[in-house]
Amino acid sequence: MAFCSQCGNQLADESKFCDKCGAPVGSTDSQSNSNKTKNISDFVEDLGAKIGYFIGAKIADFNNTADYTSEFEQTDIASNKAFAALAYLGILVLIPILAAPNSKFARFHSNQGLALLIVNVVTSIALSIIRIAMYAIADPLGRIISVITWAVGILILVLAIIGIINAVQGKAKELPLIGKIKLLK
Repeated sequence: MAFCSQCGNQLADESKFCDKCGAPVGSTDSQSNSNKTKNISDFVEDLGAKIGYFIGAKIADFNNTADYTSEFEQTDIASNKAFAALAYLGILVLIPILAAPNSKFARFHSNQGLALLIVNVVTSIALSIIRIAMYAIADPLGRIISVITWAVGILILVLAIIGIINAVQGKAKELPLIGKIKLLK
């Protein structure tokens, strides 16, 4: 004779579910909870793996930009890497423009650095104005814009680091998002 593990009701031998409470025959709470935990943990692990793959793929795509290194002379690249790296440090973009005016490699990176500087200044001013307006309307709106401003600042920093790494490695790769902007010829 079998009894329901949930309510104690007597079960018929061929029953798969309890007639009184509907619980499945042969399962206990701990088995049921164990299966739920396993299913949830499998789901979370699978979701984490998918998110990790997605982020990794997006980061790889993010920096998959046009590479013009083959168009530059190796001597120009070797002698102007330091100037090219300075181009991504804000106003220091003027140093490669003025100190290496004949270097195509330094000019390429100066163009990238100047575009980055302009984008940084324009977005900073625009977001500051929006943040002030939002604080005047409601404090939480201003805080949201502050978070966006912080995120944009991090993005600008990441782009500058990518540019510096490219310059130091002797690569003439466009920056993600803004690399197509041509300001210098």
